[in-house]
Amino acid sequence: MTEHLQTEETLFIFKELEANPNTTQRDLSTRLNISLGKTNYLLRELILKGFIKAKNFTGNPGKLRKMHYLLTEKGLEEKFRLLQHFLQIKEVEYNQLKQELGDSLNEKSKAQEELV
Repeated sequence: MTEHLQTEETLFIFKELEANPNTTQRDLSTRLNISLGKTNYLLRELILKGFIKAKNFTGNPGKLRKMHYLLTEKGLEEKFRLLQHFLQIKEVEYNQLKQELGDSLNEKSKAQEELV
């Protein structure tokens, strides 16, 4: 289950960074509702895996470092793989709910027929 959550968090990070490469770790942690430390950890892991490139775009040594995050080609492939994975999960959930709804309606019809 934690792996599922981390892949969900990873997909969210990919989407956010693709939409806004200048987003901060603090913004990401707030949007993901996770700690800043975990956000930092996830970003570092994604950088180590080659999914994201981080560039410092502040040249002043006394200033707070501002990072610019870019998805690599490998990162885009991983985002696509994760999207397919979650689509398959949602499709299975949808089919299960559809089956449960059909079963419930059938039971209701049978119960009404018995009452008549």
